Amino acid sequence: MAYDDTVLRRRRWPIFLALVLVVVLTAAWSGFWYFAAGKAHETLEGWRAREAKAGRTHTCGSESVGGFPFRLEVRCIAPTTELRSNQPPVVLKAQELLATVQVYDPTLLITEFSGPLTIAEPGQSPAYTASWALAQSSVRGTPLTPERASIVADGPIVERNNHGGNATVFKARRIELHGRIVAGSVTENPVIELVLRAAAAAAPDFHPATAQPLDADISTTLRGLADFSPKPWTVRFRELQERKGSIEVIKARVQQGEVIAVSAGMLSLTPRGGLDGQMQITVVGIEQVLKALDLDRIMSEGKVGQAVSALDRLVPGLGNLARHNARPGIMAGLGAIGQDAVLDGKPAVTLPLRFVDGAVMLGPIPVGRVPPLF
Repeated sequence: MAYDDTVLRRRRWPIFLALVLVVVLTAAWSGFWYFAAGKAHETLEGWRAREAKAGRTHTCGSESVGGFPFRLEVRCIAPTTELRSNQPPVVLKAQELLATVQVYDPTLLITEFSGPLTIAEPGQSPAYTASWALAQSSVRGTPLTPERASIVADGPIVERNNHGGNATVFKARRIELHGRIVAGSVTENPVIELVLRAAAAAAPDFHPATAQPLDADISTTLRGLADFSPKPWTVRFRELQERKGSIEVIKARVQQGEVIAVSAGMLSLTPRGGLDGQMQITVVGIEQVLKALDLDRIMSEGKVGQAVSALDRLVPGLGNLARHNARPGIMAGLGAIGQDAVLDGKPAVTLPLRFVDGAVMLGPIPVGRVPPLF
């Protein structure tokens, strides 16, 4: 009988040992998770302090940390961001923010935002309200040394709040913005690649040409920044101009119905913040573009004297034709300076798209102005 008890105890010993190991590992993992949660809170507070120095304050109505055992989640109810460096200052308020980090991959932070988001000046009623079906951001790296970041929104809508009712100023099926450091580092001469993608995007209030939905895929590279420390983008662009930096448009493709445009080129900034440089643009459906730009009205208001003079220099008498028959005359002028091309198997024309201190010229035709970037 004593022999049987000894054998039974020996057989039970591995089971007891396994249970003890499970308890020890669970306790160790719990301790590690709570330690990591504490470090996450410290990192968050450090990030807030650095943001505050750059004129951006971030607060929560209430905040909690959860996600045990495999994730760290920071939930912020009623998040508020005040951009004091803007002129005028802007206050952004959302419903909820959930930031998540997997314990086994602490260098990837994923954040989900719940709307609506209101945009207002401090102490004023919201001027704009934004809503969406899903909005997320992701950041790879650490708060001190980020490597890449992305923002994605499904079904975003931005409305201007009027007393007589809201007006839609922007909407899209989906919009994405991606950024990464392709050379240098956060602290020394970073080269930044930015990619913007939009599906079925429209801005009815901006211009009649942008009232109809369009798809866009634009890739650019910024060279000339001293560092990528927290600062307003207006300051970054001023720094880029002072350091003789550049904005390279690697690829830009925009499609609106039957109209397709692709372009690439190099731009710089003038001392007043205006875009300067030239790009080559290939367009399918150039006549529809000119119609969308309301060329007949522009001609009748006498705003294209420079364009008409340019047409006269190209072909004597062409300017006079343009004055009397705007669109055919301009089409003839564009045909004289453009080159026939094929894009997506369709007839197209390649033209110079020039930026002169913010003014935009399609060949000799002024088509708009880009506001100063600082």
